[in-house]
Amino acid sequence: MADNRPKKHQEDDAMNGSKLIVPKKPGLSRRKAIKLMGAGAAAGLAAGPGFVRYAQAQSSEPIRIGFQVHRTGIGAAYGRWYERTTTAAAALINEQGGINGRKVEIIAEDDGTDPGRGAEVVEKFATQHKCDVGFGTLFSHVVMGSAPRAGELKLPYYVVSEGHHVASTGLNRYTFQPGITDVKSQVIAMAPWIAKNVGKKVCMIYPDFAFGHDHRDYFSAAIKAQGGDVNALIPIPPTESSFTRYFPQIPADTEVIYHVMVGPAVLTFVKELGEHFGSSHPALFGFIDSLEAVDLKSPGLEFLEGSYLWEAYPRFAGASPKPHDTFYREKVGVDANGASVSDAADISTFSHMFGCWETLFILKRAMESAGYQGPADKAKLIEATEAMTSFAEGNEHPQGDKQFNGKIHQCFGHQNITQVKSGVAEVVYRTTIEEGLYEPEGDYTKMAL
Repeated sequence: MADNRPKKHQEDDAMNGSKLIVPKKPGLSRRKAIKLMGAGAAAGLAAGPGFVRYAQAQSSEPIRIGFQVHRTGIGAAYGRWYERTTTAAAALINEQGGINGRKVEIIAEDDGTDPGRGAEVVEKFATQHKCDVGFGTLFSHVVMGSAPRAGELKLPYYVVSEGHHVASTGLNRYTFQPGITDVKSQVIAMAPWIAKNVGKKVCMIYPDFAFGHDHRDYFSAAIKAQGGDVNALIPIPPTESSFTRYFPQIPADTEVIYHVMVGPAVLTFVKELGEHFGSSHPALFGFIDSLEAVDLKSPGLEFLEGSYLWEAYPRFAGASPKPHDTFYREKVGVDANGASVSDAADISTFSHMFGCWETLFILKRAMESAGYQGPADKAKLIEATEAMTSFAEGNEHPQGDKQFNGKIHQCFGHQNITQVKSGVAEVVYRTTIEEGLYEPEGDYTKMAL
């Protein structure tokens, strides 16, 4: 598939290993194969168990992971960093011996951030590429368009989205979201802090598709439970390129503007919001989605000073980063400010892309628990994933520890509220996992496989 991204981004990603190609070995004659096996065994005795595991991986068919990536469309900024993170995680897994002694091969297909094309990509994974699983989808409308086809094809489908669509149990047993929390959990966890520290009369500005609707529905309920009120709902088409005409809809008595825009025009959105209000404006609480891949020190963003942001994984490492945070940043090629190590102006989608890293390690753990060897073991893989209950903070889960509910195929983790100070977002509150828990709405494990 042609890579239509800017040449600079192609070069940067190539330097950082984001093109994972696992070449297929040409066929060997039986005589040569026996010779190689004998040589490998002898070397293994000399080099130890690790070598034997590596040799086994080299002589087996790879685990094929179909990576559904938003290379084009409104999710392209996320897709580029999702791809870079996925490649880094897969490379590390292969360095460690692969999965069940088999190498991981990432097979990427661009879905154009389009639901219809997403379903076509899922079908290609299952029928053309013969993938073991599908993985990686971010934008919720693409998940909603793709997951039904994954269920029909019985392709285990591990998404890295955030929408409540998986946890609602409205999809199918083959669809999981184990490495990143959903919007319902996020807003339940943060609403008490917002009501107490920022304000209770909230105007919401959100994208007019499933992800934005989750914010609209679940935050409205969460802030009401804290004695607050949403005084206006302003949905904006996700392909909108200018936003000035929406801002007069913000009521005069608004205490907090809650913004959660996504897509290529996010910088325009926050700049125009600043131009509309000037130095006098309600308090701002934004999901980092409105500023992902955007330098907080960009001209025109000065009005964000003192505003608050939600971040799943804080972009700025702070003065005392944990060892696993440093490890993860080094592997994905991101510095302490959340920018590419090769270009300080290339800001990552740091608060979301970790989900790719963590989900791949969860998939590795599930496959090893299931003793996964191939398509005949898909049911075992589903059940092994559902049987998980927690993930410990560390190199495989740098964002933090998590609980997993197998009944709804959803994980629950910590949320971070940061405040912009001189162009840097500093953590002012980190929620507990318990603050984001809610009662399951159904049970995927009761569905047939």
